[in-house]
Amino acid sequence: MSDQLKHECGIALVHLKKPLQFYNQKYGSHMYGIDKMFLMMEKQKNRGQDGAGFASLKLDLKPGDKYFHRVRSFDQQAIHSVFKKINKKINQFNKSEKLDFNSDSFYRKTPFIGQVMLGHVRYGTYGKNSIENVQPVMRQNNWMNRNLILAGNFNMTNNDELFESLVQLGQHPREQSDTITIMEKIGHFLDSEVISNYKKLKRKGVLKIDMPPMIEKNLDIQKILKKSSKKWDGGYVIAGMLGHGDSFVMRDPNGIRPAYFYEDDEVVVVASERPAIQTVFDVSYSDINEVPRGNALIIKKNGSTSIKEILKPKINKSCSFERIYFSRGSDADIYKERKMLGSLLIPQIEKSIKKDYGKTVFSFIPNTAETSFYGLIEKAKKHNPRIEKIAIKDAKLRTFISEDKGREDLVAHVYDITYGVVKNSDNLVIIDDSIVRGTTLRESILKMLFRLNPKKIVVVSSAPQIRYPDCYGIDMARIGDFIAFRAAIEIHKDQGTYDYIIEKTYQKCKTTIESGVYKVNHVKDIYKGFSPELISSKMSEMLVDDDSNVELDIIFQKVENLHKACKNHKGDWYFTGNYPTPGGNKVVNQAFVNFVEGTSDRAY
Repeated sequence: MSDQLKHECGIALVHLKKPLQFYNQKYGSHMYGIDKMFLMMEKQKNRGQDGAGFASLKLDLKPGDKYFHRVRSFDQQAIHSVFKKINKKINQFNKSEKLDFNSDSFYRKTPFIGQVMLGHVRYGTYGKNSIENVQPVMRQNNWMNRNLILAGNFNMTNNDELFESLVQLGQHPREQSDTITIMEKIGHFLDSEVISNYKKLKRKGVLKIDMPPMIEKNLDIQKILKKSSKKWDGGYVIAGMLGHGDSFVMRDPNGIRPAYFYEDDEVVVVASERPAIQTVFDVSYSDINEVPRGNALIIKKNGSTSIKEILKPKINKSCSFERIYFSRGSDADIYKERKMLGSLLIPQIEKSIKKDYGKTVFSFIPNTAETSFYGLIEKAKKHNPRIEKIAIKDAKLRTFISEDKGREDLVAHVYDITYGVVKNSDNLVIIDDSIVRGTTLRESILKMLFRLNPKKIVVVSSAPQIRYPDCYGIDMARIGDFIAFRAAIEIHKDQGTYDYIIEKTYQKCKTTIESGVYKVNHVKDIYKGFSPELISSKMSEMLVDDDSNVELDIIFQKVENLHKACKNHKGDWYFTGNYPTPGGNKVVNQAFVNFVEGTSDRAY
């Protein structure tokens, strides 16, 4: 993706079923669990590089022993920073105590070495990049089984409503972030469940010293999550650990955000991406399962697992952007899907270049578009397409200048160009995985490609036109940022319908927001009657300098072809405006109101 977008985050959870000494004896390392967690997080760093956190639980300790540890960082290399701190603490402890690695005392006392571990990586979306925003977050209590450690890949569209529900319960939350709101909601019903079990046992005359293990054994996590999630609207995978050792991973009913798990007689593992589990634990594709929509994987302290329905599953709307860009392309299914996305573009490309393969050079930018490029070239191989490496990203160049003038000049030089392979009689076809704002395309890529002076430049997106904001975890909240939206607005201006359509749509959006009933996405009206080709043509006009004599054509994937390639992942609201939850319609209508009113506020 030439425009930088940020994904919310990724999770990793490891539950070791055996005593900790087992892993030292079998694998030759007392750091087995920590090492696996490092690799799981490192293999998902594509999902977040602005912050990382790790928390671990020790099981069956005596009162007075510290049974959980947490470390977080928002350093530039956050994952390495976290595990550097962990290793330093462990090494310092080893030097001072000099305990046998196989002794109970070593595992009981050494910081961070535990049996249940939760990790998190994140991007600092919309400026929130501080240690307070790094997960896992904790809700502490002197009762072991009422401690809650939470991390997730989620965004809630109705956080104001959820916050107010906490206030109605009599709480006084310290902030309005959805992370804190979700944690306090789960924490409230966790408290209720523990206290209810305590009262039942007390009536039965059970000794206080026997109460904690009996409460933990009968703790109904399914019931806690059902009560907590009744009003949640968003895309989410939420992972939690309870202080005594139970844990869970819950997925939203539309399956918007991904979650995969693996289990054998030694471990239970959960991650946001399947390849992370495959690589780190050396297991096959078929051994890994998805957490079902609307369900939770519940892992008890003893390592036993169950899948429990929390919310009734709805139509599958798993995010197609995960497949196009955000998830690692090493996933077997994603690799095939991205290749197919490239191959399905051939008819549109051939129309643009008039099937003149002899005078057309094919390339890709950035590296994440490489797999789609392979699919495109494979489809065109009977024509012996000319393939060249045209653009090379300068990995050492950082856009650290904050002033607009200086930043624009720096952005224009993020990529190096290969000279001498494109003639002025050639077409140059460049495939990108998506075009969102068009900023990098205009300020960097096209300026660079125009210097090659081809006859025609064809920029091809393996994703359809991005017309609508996301509200489920990808940092796309302002509709005015999208070049497809801006192009539609310019067409209305050209046709003299701008004032009418803006006012009409604005009033519809305002009425819907005031009613509190979010059944319709009124912003679809902006695009009515405009073909994708018309909008693409207007984009080309907007992106070409007046003094350029190079023809520019922009081609986008067709939505129906996206569905062919990613047939099991129908979350396409970015392109179609068909949001899977009412909160999505709320956000898109609010985004349009913000655009008309000239505010830069986010729509959620």
